[in-house]
Amino acid sequence: MVLVDTDVLVDILERDPQWFDWSISQVRHLSMTHPLAINAVIYAELAATYSSSAILDEKIATMNLFFEQIPRSAAFLAGKAYVIYRRQGGTKANALPDFFIGAHASVLDCPLLTRDTRHYRTYFPDVRLIAP
Repeated sequence: MVLVDTDVLVDILERDPQWFDWSISQVRHLSMTHPLAINAVIYAELAATYSSSAILDEKIATMNLFFEQIPRSAAFLAGKAYVIYRRQGGTKANALPDFFIGAHASVLDCPLLTRDTRHYRTYFPDVRLIAP
């Protein structure tokens, strides 16, 4: 399984002029050999651009993504990593979603397809990142 980060999905869904080709080729290539998953955090981030859950669910289904629940152990790890981030001077208030996603990939022991590696490399060095 590969966890697919929000940024990659937004690239595809919005046909980002800079990143669409890279993101779609990665998703297509990886889907040939791995199930592709999202979690509640990624779903919530995607929801910001859709008027209904039915429309979002349809988009997710057409991309053959499945929904993976975030286990309690990943939520705990996300909270601990976020505390370290804040103690080290991190000030970005909306960073917590990245910590949930990174912790989830860590607990699942699966790769994460993303373009935004900054928090993942630092706080979840065990996660294999598929990134440009």
